[in-house]
Amino acid sequence: MQTLDTVKRAAASGARGASANGGVAQRLSELQHLSSRDLRTEWRRLLRSNPPNLSRDLLVRAIAYRIQELAHGGLPKVTARKLATFGTEFARDGQISVEARPQIKPGARLIREWRGRTHVVTVTDEGFSYGSRTYPSLTSIAQEITGAHWSGPRFFGLVKRSVDEPRPKPRRASVEACHGQA
Repeated sequence: MQTLDTVKRAAASGARGASANGGVAQRLSELQHLSSRDLRTEWRRLLRSNPPNLSRDLLVRAIAYRIQELAHGGLPKVTARKLATFGTEFARDGQISVEARPQIKPGARLIREWRGRTHVVTVTDEGFSYGSRTYPSLTSIAQEITGAHWSGPRFFGLVKRSVDEPRPKPRRASVEACHGQA
């Protein structure tokens, strides 16, 4: 059976980059051989808190996740923020309501023409970039552009109309405009 000191030495000798993956794999393998007491000590070291009353298997899994998180990075800010929101909602209501809306990846660009001007919004990890500012939502950008309250996802064409909603009448172009006749 390996000791906690062996795991610590492996952690200290683990290099970043390509060899880090081998070091992480070795550390994860060594976790399986630690006693419950050593796992709880490792929890305190890695997570800087007292370990919860979990089974040995769950302790190994949680510590393994933390080791990988430290080696490869944690969750993206957007995901962490969403999880925090879900946690708050669950604590308040005992339920979590998940919105059925498209997931837009950071780097995507949304383009909308409004009153003859083209508006470009870039999706970022922190929210949405429009002009020289970052906004928390598309709705705030739609309001900035139009001066009125709009659903941001609808304004940028990310949400389809519901079946019950009346469709606007199509605008007809005059024959002269379509055929270039005056």
